[in-house]
Amino acid sequence: MMTIMVMKKRVYLAGAAVVLVAATVLSATLSSVSANAQSRPAPAQEVKIDNFSFGPATLTVAAGTTVTWTNRDDIPHNVVSTADVFKSKVVDTDEKFSYTFTKPGTFPYFCSIHPKMTGKVVVQ
Repeated sequence: MMTIMVMKKRVYLAGAAVVLVAATVLSATLSSVSANAQSRPAPAQEVKIDNFSFGPATLTVAAGTTVTWTNRDDIPHNVVSTADVFKSKVVDTDEKFSYTFTKPGTFPYFCSIHPKMTGKVVVQ
């Protein structure tokens, strides 16, 4: 009877050790995933220029995000910040302009060739 009790304790201890090792591995994996997610740059976002408009008209992104405007229209446009934060050259059909937003804020912009074309990037 004593042998059976000793064997049961060993089984319980072995089971507890397996649970402890699994919990340690899981914790280390979650920490690694969390650290990797924090160290990755924000994904790029795109604004399409088409039919004399920016789409989406308002884009909300995290600080550190690069926004790329792509001209899908038949005629040239540009992208100009109303606060002189960024300004593209004239962007012809299928050309792109990119800007990385490093600080939070609201950044309205327009096409200076066609001033009724407006948009806004909100950085959180």
